Amino acid sequence: MPMESGYLEKILRARVYDVARVTPLEKAPGLSKRLGNTVWLKREDLQPVFSFKLRGAYNKIALLDPSRREKGVIAASAGNHAQGVALAAQRMDIHAVIVMPKTTPPIKVNAVGEMGAEVVLHGTTYDDAYEHARQLAQQRQLTFIHPYDDPDVIAGQGTVAMEILRQHQGDIHAIFVPVGGGGLLAGVACYVKRLFPEIKIIGVEPDDAACLYQALAAGERIKLDQVGIFADGVAVRQVGEEPFRLVRDLVDEVILASTDEICAAIKHIFDDTRSIAEPAGALALAGLTKYVEREGIRDRHLVAIESGANMNFDRLRHVTERAELGEQAEALLAVTIPEQPGSFRRFCHSIGQRSITEFNYRYADSQQAHVFAGIQLREGVDEKQALIERLRKDGYPVIDLSDNELAKLHIRHMVGGHAAGAKHEQIYRFEFPERPGALLRFLTHIGQQWNISLFHYRNHGAAYGRVLVGMQVPPSEQEEFQAFLEELGYSYWPESDNAAYRLFLG
Repeated sequence: MPMESGYLEKILRARVYDVARVTPLEKAPGLSKRLGNTVWLKREDLQPVFSFKLRGAYNKIALLDPSRREKGVIAASAGNHAQGVALAAQRMDIHAVIVMPKTTPPIKVNAVGEMGAEVVLHGTTYDDAYEHARQLAQQRQLTFIHPYDDPDVIAGQGTVAMEILRQHQGDIHAIFVPVGGGGLLAGVACYVKRLFPEIKIIGVEPDDAACLYQALAAGERIKLDQVGIFADGVAVRQVGEEPFRLVRDLVDEVILASTDEICAAIKHIFDDTRSIAEPAGALALAGLTKYVEREGIRDRHLVAIESGANMNFDRLRHVTERAELGEQAEALLAVTIPEQPGSFRRFCHSIGQRSITEFNYRYADSQQAHVFAGIQLREGVDEKQALIERLRKDGYPVIDLSDNELAKLHIRHMVGGHAAGAKHEQIYRFEFPERPGALLRFLTHIGQQWNISLFHYRNHGAAYGRVLVGMQVPPSEQEEFQAFLEELGYSYWPESDNAAYRLFLG
C-alpha cells in the first residue's frame, strides 16, 4: 500500500476542528428497511458551509508557513471548495481570493463574498477559472489552494474516515465515497485501509463524469472530453495526480450512477432525514443502492458519505421529475393506439389500476395516435416489463422511453408538435453556459443561416442550459452545417433518429 507519505499520521494530526464539526453518523431507517441492510449516512451536509470541503481547505492553510499565509491565498472553484477556503481564511484573518466562472449561480457567489473573500469572476468553465487563478497567484504572490490534488488537503478530508471509525463500533462491510477529483476518496481510503483493510472502500461517480473509473481501466490518468453537469460538485475532467497514485491500490472498485439514480438517492435521503442533499452529496448513496441490488447482500452495515447540501432551489423540480424514474417507480412509455372512439378507454383498461403520472397526446392523423404516458410502478423493473408485455399482447405497439434522455429532458414537456412541412429537419440537443444573455447569444449564433423549425429550452437551475433545436438543413449544405456545429463550441448530440422524436415531433 502506498503509505510512504505517512498519510495516517497526517490525518491524525490534521488541524480541522478549529472550523469543522464532528458530523453525526446517522442510521437511515427507511433505507435500511428497504435495502435489507443497516445504512448509515455520514452527515457532512451539516458542516458550516454545508460540505466536507472546509476540512481540507483549513488544514492546508493552517499548515502554511506564517509568512506565506500572511500574503493571502487563492482558489478556483464554482462551489463548495470556494466556501471552504473563504471560511478558513476568515477564521485565520487572512485575505482570500476566489476565482469563479461567470456561470456560477449567484447564491454561491454571494455566499463566498459574505465570508469576506475577494471574488473574481472569470471565464465560463472551471478550467478558465483555474488558469486565471494560477496567473493571479504568481502575479500577487498568493498561495494556491488546490481542491483535491494536495497531500494536506487529502489529509484534511481523511478526518471524515477517522470520525466514521470512531462513531461506528461494529463491523462495517463497505464505505461509499463520492468522487470528483479524488481527494476525499484518497483520504478515506488511506485511513481506513491502514487500520481495517477488510472494509471495502467504494468510489462512486456519475456515469457522465467517470474520470476515475476510466483512469483505472486505462491504468493511467485520462482527461475526459466533456463531463455531465448535473452533479456539478464532482464534474471533474481528470482525477488528481496524488489521489490517483493513492486510490489505484487502495480502492476496491468504482461504481457509476445515472442522473435518475442520483435523484432517487436525493429523495431517499429526504425521506429519512428531511434534508436535501445536492446531487454530489447523494452520489455515494446512489452507488450504495446499486451495490446492494447487484450483490444481493443482507444484514450488513454500509456507510454512505453525504458530502454536501449546496443545492439551488430551482433544481428541485428537475430532481422530482427524475427521482421516481431513478427508483424504478415510474415508467415512461410511448404507446400507439388506434385513432377511433373508445381507444383511450381500452388503453386505460390495459394499464389496469396503476396510477398515471403523465398523459400527453395530440391528434396526428386519422389512423393512429401516439400517446406519451408516465405510469407509476410499485414493483420496479419486473412490473414495467410485465406491463409492456400486456400492452403488446393487447395489440399496442410500445416503446420504453424510461432511459431516453431526449424524452425525459424535452419531449415530455412538448408532446404533440408534428410538423409535416418542416423539410430536411435535423434535431440536436445542446448544452451551453447558463448566464445572462446566453440564450440570446445561442439563438443569434444558430439563427444566421438555417431556419429553426423546433426549439425547446427549460431552465433547470444548473450552470448549463439544455436546449433542443430542430434546423432545416438541405443535403447540399450538410458539410457546411457540420463545420458550423464544430465552430459553435457547444456540446451537442444528434437526435434525429431518436424514437421519441420520430413518434411525437417528427
